[in-house]
This record gives sequence, structure tokens and C-alpha cells, in this order.
Amino acid sequence: MGSKLGAGIAAMVLAIPLLIGAGVAGIGSALFGGSGGASSLLCTPDGTPTGVVPGLTDEQMGNAGVIVAVGKQMGVPEPGWVVAIAAALQESKLRNLHYGDRDSLGLFQQRPSMGWGTAQQITTPTYAATKFFERLTATPNWQTMSVNDAAQTVQGSGFPNAYAQHEDKARAIVVAVSGVRCQPAMAGTGDCNNIQAPNAVAMTAISYACGQRGLPYVWGGNGPLNGDSGFDCSGLTKAAYDAAGIPLPRTAHTQYHAGPRVPDGQLMPGDLVFYGPPSKIRHVGLYIGGGKMLNAPTFGQPVQIDNYRYPGDEFAGATRPAR
Repeated sequence: MGSKLGAGIAAMVLAIPLLIGAGVAGIGSALFGGSGGASSLLCTPDGTPTGVVPGLTDEQMGNAGVIVAVGKQMGVPEPGWVVAIAAALQESKLRNLHYGDRDSLGLFQQRPSMGWGTAQQITTPTYAATKFFERLTATPNWQTMSVNDAAQTVQGSGFPNAYAQHEDKARAIVVAVSGVRCQPAMAGTGDCNNIQAPNAVAMTAISYACGQRGLPYVWGGNGPLNGDSGFDCSGLTKAAYDAAGIPLPRTAHTQYHAGPRVPDGQLMPGDLVFYGPPSKIRHVGLYIGGGKMLNAPTFGQPVQIDNYRYPGDEFAGATRPAR
């Protein structure tokens, strides 16, 4: 994590055991541990947390760190962290407010008069987050709800659709704080035997690429339809989108710069994922969901499914030809 912001989050997270009776080691594993549970979001590990989200202050990111740590300590699956962060963004902008509508207070604008606790308790972030998660997990089938609807079942807001606008930022905050990326579960399976795609173009491109598994890596290869026994990385992605009726440039570098870019945290099946510095993109794969991509990796390795992120990679970003 970066200097001041990283120190602020670390200090707040390390203080949590004193407030909820957990060991420091327990909180560490809680923040960076694995996933759990079926839900409307698919959550997967995604590298080292940065602790930074543009536009958010030390205070806001620190409070987000507390919410995530409490959720994990309570055994709440990662989608619940996104729900809680979205709720806090709407209610307080992730600030521990000592004022609000009528007697509303704290991160979630909970009210003493409605049985949430005393004013002192509600303005203690660990307590407020604990009460939020208690009510969330007591809600039947909350994990199959949208982020907005799950938050509304807890908050009972007079603006019942207000939480949806914060979902993208909430997911970005969760990955920045915990290193866990959550995406809509319908954003693909990562399985060629059960392909999911957002549109017919992406479905066609993925289906074509799935059908090329096992063919050899060939430098400059464009596939059997063009007289080659196999593919290189950009030859595979070009052929896949040719099959879907969308022409792409030939090399990974030119495909990357052809765009259009996909915002961070919003990958969908059919997106192209790129590796290397933007000045010299060296590899491309076809994202198929579930943290997986189809690609022609290198000499001696056939067309196959791989993780789209892996230790030591130089992930440059993604584009979406099937827009």
C-alpha cells in the first residue's frame, strides 16, 4: 500500500481486534482470504490490494477497510462486503457521521430509536458494520438478490433504488481493500462446455476459440482455415472475431490500441485481455469469465484455457470488440 493512505488503513484494521475480540493474525487472514458462497456476484482473488480508489480520502478508505475486515471476520461472503460498501456510500459517503436525518448516525445512518444501538455504539465503525451484516445475513436468500435489493432489505430506505448507482464503485473499493474482485455472476463461467456471453458476437467469438483448443502454437499462425497448423496469440483472437464478423488488426499491440477500453473491474466474456507495457504489448487472450481466458500461450503450449491474471504478469488492460 502507498505511504499515508496505506498507513491509515493499516492502523485502522490493526485496531479492529481490540474492538471485536479477534487476533491480529485473524484479521490479516480475514482481509486477504478466499471466497465463499453462491451469490449474484462472482468473486475471485485478484492480486495485492492497492488501498487506493480515485476520489476517496484516507477516512473513506479506512472505513471501507473496517467494513471488509468485519464482514470477513463474521464469515460473510465477499458479495456481502460489496452490499455493505454500497450502502455506506449511499448513506454517508463512507464517513462516520455524528449527524443525519432525525437521529440517524454513523456509516450506515442507523437510528437508536429504531433499535440499532446507542449513539456511541452506532458511531463505532466496527459495531455499525457488525449490525449491518447481522441483518443482511438474517435476510432469506440475500445472496441471490441484486446489490441494491440486498442493501435495501437492511436499510429500509425511503429511496429504495438508490444503492444500485454505487455498485461499481463498491466493487472497486472491495478489490482495492481486499484484493478480491467481484463481478456479476452472469459474466461467464470460464468453461467451454457451458459458455455464457453478453451478446451473440461475443458468444460466436468464444465458441470459435473454444473449438481451437489443442491446436499448436505457431508464430505468425492464423489457423487451419488460412493454411496454418495453429495460432499465435493474436492470430487466435483475430480469427475468433473474424468468425463473429468483426475484423481486428493482426498483432496484439495493434489490437490493444484499437480499443475500445474496458473500465477496470468491468470485464465481460468476449473482452480481449492484454499483457505488457502499452508501448509494447506482447500477449493477448480472449476472456471467457470466471477469471479465465482462452489463449495461444507460447512455443510448445497449445491453445488452452488459462487464468487471465497470474503472479508476475504485466496486465495492461482490456478492450471490448463486441460492443
